[in-house]
Amino acid sequence: MRALLQSWQFWAVLSAAFAALTAIFAKVGVEEINSDFATLIRTVVILAVTAAIVWTTGQWQAPGTITPRTYIFLILSGCATGASWLCYFRALKIGEAARVAPIDKLSVVMVAVFAVLFLGERLTLPNWLGVAMIGAGAILIAYKA
Repeated sequence: MRALLQSWQFWAVLSAAFAALTAIFAKVGVEEINSDFATLIRTVVILAVTAAIVWTTGQWQAPGTITPRTYIFLILSGCATGASWLCYFRALKIGEAARVAPIDKLSVVMVAVFAVLFLGERLTLPNWLGVAMIGAGAILIAYKA
């Protein structure tokens, strides 16, 4: 069990499962309210839950121990996350969850391309084939004939 909890694959699968539930819960949640306000409610809940986890697990760090570079990139990440959530909830408000979520998952394709361009990561031919298949699959799932 310890090995499982140390595995990035385990946490990635949990992330995907929770992301799937996010789409379903959010689709129902935005039915009767503005999507931006729904995003605000979600963000407050995330802040409270994350703060509770950090506090109860003793993972708090003194803000002064964090480098300016780390702050800059975490702030940029937070801005990108906020923009993504606002767009995602707006798309769910307007569209069908089964079509919105796959298009949102084109982020997997974009992460692969950005990781190669900006982080210097290298992907093999089978990796690139997988990226292409994810992209094609997302488009096919979202396609409405």
